Amino acid sequence: MARQPDNKSADKSAANLKSDDSALIRELALLLDETSLTEIEIERAGLRVRVARNITVSAAMPAGFQPTPAAAAVPAAGADLAKHPGVVPSPMVGTAYWAPEPGAKPFIEVGAKVSVGQTLLIIEAMKTMNQIPSPRAGTVTQILVEDGQPVEFGEPLVIIE
Repeated sequence: MARQPDNKSADKSAANLKSDDSALIRELALLLDETSLTEIEIERAGLRVRVARNITVSAAMPAGFQPTPAAAAVPAAGADLAKHPGVVPSPMVGTAYWAPEPGAKPFIEVGAKVSVGQTLLIIEAMKTMNQIPSPRAGTVTQILVEDGQPVEFGEPLVIIE
């Protein structure tokens, strides 16, 4: 097998590029953690780097939690839905969709029984479709966002009791 003549300056510059690439990836990963983003992509000097992570949304029930009776499921007009014990808040900023694609059957409907981890809806953020799983089993009593509606971080999406 023929070998190319050694070019020490080319070897050093290639090693520096690899080192710079690793540093860039580490820096982007830290940026993901600091900003709570799920994905980041950068392109410079012909090099494109994309760093992404999957997130799981989970919620814990407080000790001694007692479910409310169904008659009290619908809060009074003007009540703060963000404080409702069955609310599922948005984990990110984006656009909420009820179905996987236009014209498809919605993931959930009011009155539907859901299980832990079942997809409630999707939120598109930076052209990425993020499934929003149910943090608890129960019955969907309210869907608080419209299909295609922009949502903010922490905004109430659904109430499950």
